[in-house]
Amino acid sequence: MSLSQGFPPVADPSARVLVLGSLPGKASLTAQEYYANRQNAFWRIMGDLIGAGPDLPYTLRLEKLRAAGVALWDVIAAGERPGSLDADIVKASICVNDFSAFFAVHRGIRRVFFNGGAAETAFRRRVLPGLSGADLQLTRLPSTSPAHAASRYADKLAAWSVIIAPAK
Repeated sequence: MSLSQGFPPVADPSARVLVLGSLPGKASLTAQEYYANRQNAFWRIMGDLIGAGPDLPYTLRLEKLRAAGVALWDVIAAGERPGSLDADIVKASICVNDFSAFFAVHRGIRRVFFNGGAAETAFRRRVLPGLSGADLQLTRLPSTSPAHAASRYADKLAAWSVIIAPAK
């Protein structure tokens, strides 16, 4: 099986927060867009928080993220993933993105938010040990994936509102 390749980061040098997923699923890879699965709540949440809703063209949604100081990326640069579930990612195949280089360019980012547990686990195990001197506030948010439908949308939106709250 071939490796799924992630996307480049969506980030302005003045970004203040970073939202990290794990690795794009099949719908995203096909569309070459972050969170392309229409059942994923990510863009609906971004619409409610910063006006980057799913009805806007993708390029405009990305512009609104940048303008709001929100960077978007995945922890995993490449990995074997036969399905779209995070549980499908073959752990031995994981190659992570270069976060040292990313944070060197995006020096204003101090808050990192994980879109679910798989992104957080991969970051803490495979990235964080190699980040020397990084002063980051790490927060796991409820996954926006349709596979995590147990949480109500209103609860997810309330939890995700921390990305636009001022840093403490």
